[in-house]
Amino acid sequence: MTIKTAEYLISSARVDQCPSEPYPEYAFIGRSNVGKSSLINMLADNNKLAKTSSMPGKTILINHFLINRAPEGKLPSAIAARPWYLVDLPGYGYAKRGKKEQEKFEQMISSYILEREQMTLLFVLIDVRLEPQKIDLEFFEWLGENGIPFAIIFTKADKISKGKLGGNVKHYLKVLSQQWEELPPYIVTSSETGMGREDVLNYIGEVTEMISKTE
Repeated sequence: MTIKTAEYLISSARVDQCPSEPYPEYAFIGRSNVGKSSLINMLADNNKLAKTSSMPGKTILINHFLINRAPEGKLPSAIAARPWYLVDLPGYGYAKRGKKEQEKFEQMISSYILEREQMTLLFVLIDVRLEPQKIDLEFFEWLGENGIPFAIIFTKADKISKGKLGGNVKHYLKVLSQQWEELPPYIVTSSETGMGREDVLNYIGEVTEMISKTE
């Protein structure tokens, strides 16, 4: 999959405010401060596309970025050049949000994931430096219970040694195997070095091609 153009389109507080085009949507979500905005900018090769901040919890709406805007009048014949949406979802588990505010964000996230027909795949971001967190494992379980297709993106691979990186990924998958008979796909990334960029984009391309054959 090639990203030729990437542009911010709209931010929505509700699912019914999201774009109406039937383009496939690949959504990104994770706990606050997992490096989501930096990853999005790395994938788009545009450091100014998604706003990054040292303060967690800054994403408060459903943000749509249009990838590969279609020429007027027709769609490109090549799958790799067809338009799709990259969707930046609010982070979950930000402790400094009040209970009512947190419930509002959870409702926004769950309604998008469960109700948005265009949502093709959810990428769940995990900080590879950390031990498996209960909130993430419970989120995976909720996705499984609702039949939501998802893949894991391990972030911040440049922040630890190569030896520890492999051990942490292996440990995480071992913990997941206690919950899942079949492990979800996963990709290890670094927004600093660009590691995993082609893997993520190629996976999006493979999924896009697969769904196009069923249309």
